[in-house]
Amino acid sequence: MKTHRDPDATSTSLHYFAEINQKIRNMKAAGAEIIHLDIGSPDLPPPDIAIRTLTDSASDPAKHGYQSHNWTADYRRAWARFYQETYQAALDPEQEILPLIGSKEGIFHLPLAIIKPGEVVLVPDPGYITYTRGAQIAGGQVQAYPLSPDNSYLPDLEKIPREVLAKSRLMWVNYPHNPTGATVNASFFSRLVEFAHRHKILLCHDAAYTQISFTEKPFPSLLQIPGAMDVAIEFNTLSKSHAMAGWRVAVAAGNANALKQLFSVKSHADSGHFLPIIEAATAALNETQPAWIQERNQTYQERRDVLFQTLQELSLQTFLPAGGLYLWARVPSGFTSAGFARQLLESAHLSIAPGVIFGKNGEGFVRLALTAPTPQIQEASQRLKEWMKHASPLSHRR
Repeated sequence: MKTHRDPDATSTSLHYFAEINQKIRNMKAAGAEIIHLDIGSPDLPPPDIAIRTLTDSASDPAKHGYQSHNWTADYRRAWARFYQETYQAALDPEQEILPLIGSKEGIFHLPLAIIKPGEVVLVPDPGYITYTRGAQIAGGQVQAYPLSPDNSYLPDLEKIPREVLAKSRLMWVNYPHNPTGATVNASFFSRLVEFAHRHKILLCHDAAYTQISFTEKPFPSLLQIPGAMDVAIEFNTLSKSHAMAGWRVAVAAGNANALKQLFSVKSHADSGHFLPIIEAATAALNETQPAWIQERNQTYQERRDVLFQTLQELSLQTFLPAGGLYLWARVPSGFTSAGFARQLLESAHLSIAPGVIFGKNGEGFVRLALTAPTPQIQEASQRLKEWMKHASPLSHRR
């Protein structure tokens, strides 16, 4: 296991998207119609109650001033109710729930609040690059633990060296997993909680995709596990579950002491949020019916099935996810992940994410998001089939 994630992982991610975004702008200016399966930003609309509440609240001139850093009691209580009803996890809305302007900002700020320079932060590889970037900015030592298809993209806890664990302060996990789509059950979370207790590590679960399930139930919360509140916090958001990515409404929940430290950083970094958005998010949490979630998930599942069938027909080995917003596919022999993605964009006008931007162990794979309208998903499948008839890695080995 390497001491650091691939040193170019963060720069690779930033450089790739900067380059590709400029290329896409140029292609669109020349008349190209690009299909985006690259970013996990839901295309489906939020619940109607969120739109109505936002519109009504924003028309009130008294609701446009600065708000509390801790937002409103109603918002915090709505999340506590969600956790109680969904996971039978009892949370104190005053001490164990902290509002966030999107879970990304909380994920980034947490290492600044918790770790000392030189302490180790354990991050998944492949994984969401903000886990790494937040730790680096805080002066932490990033230790990547590998995830591989051979172990269903689960961490092998016994292979993390003891000398690393002795210096470890935080450990990031994320299930359903971005980018692979891997999922876990409650028994695995129980193992993680025991592991965190044993090594005195703060366990941090990015739960952005737990409500996007192609089974009968949502995926487990770390906080439903006995003992988790002593050693863990969970980041949850309406970005994916309620298709409110641009609204920036989320929470960190769990260990009260860790949340207090995170709040001490956040209180210097922002001035609350827009009250009409807070009220709309509260309404979405309180009034969205399970049938709405199920219908939305069925749409994502239909898209998953279309893309998965296409990838199977093309003999591209693909992990079939039970939830989340992504498919994770191995690229053909001879291609790098970035080369495959670049050539697909240039020749078929289809944009996907190369696995290397998620870490060293993402090389050799690509991520396809289920966040385009279903007709575009079908069109993307046809473009991919046509392109693969003539695809060659020879000019794209970068």
